[in-house]
Amino acid sequence: MHNQTVDEIIQMLDLQPHPEGGFYQSTYTGEESIEVSDGTRNLFTSIYFLLRSQDVSHFHRLKSDELWYFHEGSPIEIHMIEPNGKYKKVKLGLNLAEGESPQYLVPKNTIFGSTVLEENSFSLVGCMVAPGFDFADFKIFEQDELLAKYPEHEGIIRRLTVDS
Repeated sequence: MHNQTVDEIIQMLDLQPHPEGGFYQSTYTGEESIEVSDGTRNLFTSIYFLLRSQDVSHFHRLKSDELWYFHEGSPIEIHMIEPNGKYKKVKLGLNLAEGESPQYLVPKNTIFGSTVLEENSFSLVGCMVAPGFDFADFKIFEQDELLAKYPEHEGIIRRLTVDS
Protein backbone atom coordinates (compact mmCIF):
# COMPACT_ATOMS: atom_id res chain seq x y z
CA MET A 1 0.00 0.00 0.00
CA HIS A 2 1.14 3.51 -0.70
CA ASN A 3 1.47 6.33 1.79
CA GLN A 4 -1.63 8.32 0.82
CA THR A 5 -4.32 8.66 3.44
CA VAL A 6 -7.89 7.82 2.56
CA ASP A 7 -8.73 11.54 2.52
CA GLU A 8 -5.86 12.20 0.10
CA ILE A 9 -7.06 9.42 -2.22
CA ILE A 10 -10.61 10.80 -2.14
CA GLN A 11 -9.23 14.24 -3.03
CA MET A 12 -6.72 13.07 -5.69
CA LEU A 13 -9.32 10.95 -7.50
CA ASP A 14 -12.02 13.63 -7.01
CA LEU A 15 -14.34 11.06 -5.43
CA GLN A 16 -17.85 12.17 -4.53
CA PRO A 17 -20.32 10.67 -2.02
CA HIS A 18 -22.36 7.82 -3.53
CA PRO A 19 -26.07 7.39 -2.63
CA GLU A 20 -25.43 3.74 -1.63
CA GLY A 21 -22.56 4.77 0.70
CA GLY A 22 -18.87 5.29 0.06
CA PHE A 23 -17.38 7.50 -2.64
CA TYR A 24 -17.15 7.24 -6.41
CA GLN A 25 -16.01 8.92 -9.60
CA SER A 26 -16.92 8.01 -13.16
CA THR A 27 -13.76 7.10 -15.06
CA TYR A 28 -15.07 6.01 -18.45
CA THR A 29 -18.28 5.83 -20.45
CA GLY A 30 -18.25 3.71 -23.59
CA GLU A 31 -19.03 5.69 -26.73
CA GLU A 32 -21.27 3.00 -28.22
CA SER A 33 -24.79 2.43 -26.98
CA ILE A 34 -27.16 -0.50 -26.78
CA GLU A 35 -30.95 -0.77 -26.73
CA VAL A 36 -32.41 -2.19 -23.50
CA SER A 37 -36.02 -2.89 -22.56
CA ASP A 38 -36.63 0.63 -21.25
CA GLY A 39 -34.39 2.79 -23.42
CA THR A 40 -30.80 3.18 -24.54
CA ARG A 41 -27.71 2.67 -22.39
CA ASN A 42 -24.02 3.14 -23.04
CA LEU A 43 -22.41 -0.19 -23.86
CA PHE A 44 -20.48 0.02 -20.57
CA THR A 45 -19.41 2.43 -17.84
CA SER A 46 -16.63 2.33 -15.26
CA ILE A 47 -16.05 4.02 -11.90
CA TYR A 48 -13.67 4.14 -8.99
CA PHE A 49 -15.45 3.18 -5.77
CA LEU A 50 -13.96 3.71 -2.32
CA LEU A 51 -15.47 2.40 0.89
CA ARG A 52 -14.10 3.24 4.33
CA SER A 53 -14.29 0.73 7.17
CA GLN A 54 -16.75 2.94 9.08
CA ASP A 55 -19.13 2.94 6.07
CA VAL A 56 -21.20 0.30 4.31
CA SER A 57 -22.43 0.06 0.76
CA HIS A 58 -26.17 -0.39 1.30
CA PHE A 59 -28.12 -3.17 -0.34
CA HIS A 60 -29.04 -2.16 -3.87
CA ARG A 61 -29.74 -3.76 -7.24
CA LEU A 62 -28.78 -3.01 -10.83
CA LYS A 63 -30.39 -4.21 -14.05
CA SER A 64 -26.88 -4.83 -15.47
CA ASP A 65 -23.89 -6.99 -14.61
CA GLU A 66 -21.22 -5.26 -12.51
CA LEU A 67 -17.61 -6.42 -12.64
CA TRP A 68 -15.51 -5.41 -9.58
CA TYR A 69 -11.71 -5.01 -9.68
CA PHE A 70 -9.65 -4.69 -6.49
CA HIS A 71 -7.10 -1.84 -6.53
CA GLU A 72 -5.83 -0.99 -3.05
CA GLY A 73 -6.45 -1.09 0.69
CA SER A 74 -8.17 -3.71 2.80
CA PRO A 75 -10.06 -6.61 1.28
CA ILE A 76 -13.73 -5.86 0.73
CA GLU A 77 -16.61 -8.27 1.15
CA ILE A 78 -19.45 -8.23 -1.36
CA HIS A 79 -22.71 -9.45 0.22
CA MET A 80 -25.33 -10.71 -2.23
CA ILE A 81 -28.90 -11.93 -2.15
CA GLU A 82 -29.31 -13.76 -5.43
CA PRO A 83 -32.60 -13.60 -7.39
CA ASN A 84 -33.44 -17.08 -6.00
CA GLY A 85 -33.12 -15.70 -2.42
CA LYS A 86 -29.81 -17.40 -1.58
CA TYR A 87 -27.25 -15.34 0.37
CA LYS A 88 -23.65 -15.37 -0.82
CA LYS A 89 -20.53 -13.39 0.09
CA VAL A 90 -17.25 -13.00 -1.74
CA LYS A 91 -13.95 -11.48 -0.57
CA LEU A 92 -12.36 -9.15 -3.08
CA GLY A 93 -8.62 -8.68 -2.55
CA LEU A 94 -5.19 -9.91 -3.54
CA ASN A 95 -4.54 -12.69 -1.00
CA LEU A 96 -5.43 -15.66 -3.19
CA ALA A 97 -4.27 -18.15 -0.54
CA GLU A 98 -6.95 -16.73 1.81
CA GLY A 99 -9.69 -17.18 -0.79
CA GLU A 100 -9.74 -13.58 -2.00
CA SER A 101 -10.30 -12.80 -5.65
CA PRO A 102 -8.89 -9.75 -7.48
CA GLN A 103 -12.09 -9.43 -9.52
CA TYR A 104 -15.68 -10.62 -9.27
CA LEU A 105 -18.83 -10.34 -11.37
CA VAL A 106 -22.05 -9.43 -9.56
CA PRO A 107 -24.80 -10.69 -11.90
CA LYS A 108 -27.62 -8.36 -12.92
CA ASN A 109 -30.71 -8.29 -10.68
CA THR A 110 -28.68 -9.41 -7.64
CA ILE A 111 -29.26 -7.42 -4.45
CA PHE A 112 -25.82 -6.52 -3.10
CA GLY A 113 -23.82 -4.30 -0.80
CA SER A 114 -20.31 -4.34 0.61
CA THR A 115 -18.20 -3.92 3.73
CA VAL A 116 -14.49 -3.36 4.38
CA LEU A 117 -12.93 -6.27 6.26
CA GLU A 118 -10.26 -4.44 8.31
CA GLU A 119 -10.96 -1.72 10.88
CA ASN A 120 -9.51 1.77 10.34
CA SER A 121 -8.99 1.04 6.67
CA PHE A 122 -10.58 1.44 3.25
CA SER A 123 -10.98 -0.42 -0.02
CA LEU A 124 -10.48 1.12 -3.45
CA VAL A 125 -12.04 -0.84 -6.29
CA GLY A 126 -13.07 -0.32 -9.87
CA CYS A 127 -16.55 -1.25 -11.05
CA MET A 128 -17.48 -1.78 -14.70
CA VAL A 129 -21.19 -2.04 -15.55
CA ALA A 130 -22.54 -3.48 -18.81
CA PRO A 131 -24.92 -2.34 -20.22
CA GLY A 132 -23.74 0.93 -18.76
CA PHE A 133 -24.86 2.31 -15.41
CA ASP A 134 -27.89 4.57 -15.32
CA PHE A 135 -29.55 5.74 -12.09
CA ALA A 136 -32.88 4.68 -13.66
CA ASP A 137 -31.66 1.07 -13.28
CA PHE A 138 -30.50 1.53 -9.66
CA LYS A 139 -32.64 0.68 -6.63
CA ILE A 140 -31.65 1.03 -2.97
CA PHE A 141 -33.69 -1.19 -0.67
CA GLU A 142 -35.40 -0.26 2.58
CA GLN A 143 -34.91 -2.54 5.55
CA ASP A 144 -38.59 -3.47 5.98
CA GLU A 145 -38.90 -4.46 2.33
CA LEU A 146 -35.98 -6.89 2.47
CA LEU A 147 -36.85 -8.26 5.93
CA ALA A 148 -40.37 -9.08 4.71
CA LYS A 149 -39.03 -10.94 1.67
CA TYR A 150 -35.87 -12.53 3.15
CA PRO A 151 -36.34 -12.89 6.94
CA GLU A 152 -33.70 -15.64 7.00
CA HIS A 153 -31.04 -13.00 6.17
CA GLU A 154 -32.04 -10.61 8.97
CA GLY A 155 -28.52 -9.98 10.33
CA ILE A 156 -26.92 -8.82 7.10
CA ILE A 157 -30.08 -6.98 6.01
CA ARG A 158 -30.07 -4.94 9.24
CA ARG A 159 -26.34 -4.21 8.75
CA LEU A 160 -26.64 -3.10 5.09
CA THR A 161 -29.90 -1.15 5.09
CA VAL A 162 -31.15 1.98 6.72
CA ASP A 163 -33.96 1.43 9.22
CA SER A 164 -37.22 2.07 7.33
